[in-house]
Amino acid sequence: MTERTPSAPVRVRLAPSPTGFVHIGNVLVALVDAAIARQTGGRFVIRIEDTDQRRFVEGAEDLIYTSLRWLGIEWDEGPDRGGPYAPYRQSERLPLYREHAERLVAQGDAYRCWCSPDRLERMRQAQQAAKQPPKYDRRCLGLTEDERRNLDGYTSNSVVRVRMLDTGTTAFTDPIRGTVAFENSLLDDRVLLKSDGFPTYNLAVVVDDHVMGITHVVRGEEWLPSTPAHLRVYDALGWEPPAIAHTPLLLNADRGKISKRRHPWANMQWFRDEGFLPEAVLNYLGNLIAFVPDPENATPGVARELFGFEDLVAHFDLGAIGPSGKVVDLDRLDWLNGQYVRRLSLEDLATRVTPYMAAAGFEVGSLPTFRSALALEQERIKRLREAPEALAFFFRDEEYASTTLVPRGLSSAQALDLLVGATDVCLAAAGANEWTVAGLEERFRAHAESLGLVTGKLRGQLFGVIRVAATGRTATPPLFDTLAVLGPEVVARRLATARAILEDSILVAVQ
Repeated sequence: MTERTPSAPVRVRLAPSPTGFVHIGNVLVALVDAAIARQTGGRFVIRIEDTDQRRFVEGAEDLIYTSLRWLGIEWDEGPDRGGPYAPYRQSERLPLYREHAERLVAQGDAYRCWCSPDRLERMRQAQQAAKQPPKYDRRCLGLTEDERRNLDGYTSNSVVRVRMLDTGTTAFTDPIRGTVAFENSLLDDRVLLKSDGFPTYNLAVVVDDHVMGITHVVRGEEWLPSTPAHLRVYDALGWEPPAIAHTPLLLNADRGKISKRRHPWANMQWFRDEGFLPEAVLNYLGNLIAFVPDPENATPGVARELFGFEDLVAHFDLGAIGPSGKVVDLDRLDWLNGQYVRRLSLEDLATRVTPYMAAAGFEVGSLPTFRSALALEQERIKRLREAPEALAFFFRDEEYASTTLVPRGLSSAQALDLLVGATDVCLAAAGANEWTVAGLEERFRAHAESLGLVTGKLRGQLFGVIRVAATGRTATPPLFDTLAVLGPEVVARRLATARAILEDSILVAVQ
């Protein structure tokens, strides 16, 4: 198939290896697969490629399912739910791969190789020194085991290698990249079957995609060099290959390759731990691979910033992804996540934030101020993980330096006078049952006028002293809203503590 955007129902697959964390690149491919399957009325298959037993990590398969479900990406067939082509784990399909490897050897399209690891390493070093392309030198091609045994670097643990063509080119049409061609003389005879009887990716992926009726293969750009070997196997077995598309690399902010060590966001679990909403992450990944027009903007070429999976499906075009690398901009994702956080109902936000609060030691279920405080911070929170730090001063007294209580341009004594007056205003408001946002604002503004603090800067000095004394911070939600949520008892106690701190600092300065 050469069409850029499929129209008939497709069968697509995600084929991750259970070797550790779930990479963001795999999730991007899964999103493309799910979008194509939904758009065409096709089927999305998950197949676990667990033939590299040395790298197998217990629990990694379940992590794949959990990560996709968290984002709302659904599939139709797989190890967890079965299907007409079960089993969907490669480790459970070994006889099938051996059968086809033997067929390729019998046809002369593959051959056994008895070279030891030591001999292969010496070969690679010699090629590097001679500035030659790294590829197997075909020492074993055309030899029987008895003939090979008499030569150096022999091991009885043979592998099976594909016999690549010597001349011409291998070309195919990538729905994302267009025509891609490789010089056959430069291609390596890759291993198809390992010495332990397990297939490599180069054999298993071809057999499984054919047997499972996969019509479109979507995978990362890093697999592009493997495609000629796969096409060679398809041709040798007389099978029609599926359309094979390679999504572009995901890049960091400096347009460099993602490093698992330097970029923790390569791991999908990081997004959950940081408190990104799944709908925001899915929206962001969708922005990397699709253009969703904004129906409320008549200007052509204007994209919609916030959209869900159904919008992605409606406008998705595989060929429009393009081969250029996609930069993962966390600042942009923070902004996008903040938009989704602000659109949550307070009850929904409270439910999502509660696990982060509990992890930080705040058992918010019994705190009546939690939802009121959360409502004040909702506009400021970008990641759910920020909630405990943002809300902490509502639930515990915070330490601060005495100098924080003294606004610029004032002395400690002047700050103390402002604090004493503010304490009186708070006591009066509480005594008159006017501890509301409107009541506190009216009383404090009247108090500021009585002190001659008529400009915004002078009122800011008064309100700054109160803010630090009541919260321990110089930046909070609106002051009077914050005081109203904290309550008169907490505010009175904290103002008294602040007064004592200032008095002590003045006393020390005099001494």
